[in-house]
Amino acid sequence: MANTKPTDISKVNETAPYTEMTLGNQIYGGGGSRDFKTGEWRTQTPVMNWEKCAQCLLCAPMCPDSCIPVEDGKRQDFDYDHCKGCGICARVCSFRAIDMKEGL
Repeated sequence: MANTKPTDISKVNETAPYTEMTLGNQIYGGGGSRDFKTGEWRTQTPVMNWEKCAQCLLCAPMCPDSCIPVEDGKRQDFDYDHCKGCGICARVCSFRAIDMKEGL
């Protein structure tokens, strides 16, 4: 039986009828995670204290959602569109440059 469901994940949204959804547990296209802003799930928000940051970059590879961009060897501000607020970055920061704040 051929899959007749749409492979364009941009058409899957809250108004799409369930009969037109892609089957669960299947991947229909790569790179779609950037299209979905999942940061709104967050209850805790990482806040950077740039005066304390030593640019050691230990936080960047530890982020499970790749929300700490690094450019030219220096970390940039958080990608709040995708950050889930897990707090791993704050726990690994030896310089205590990242505080987790409720809400925001």
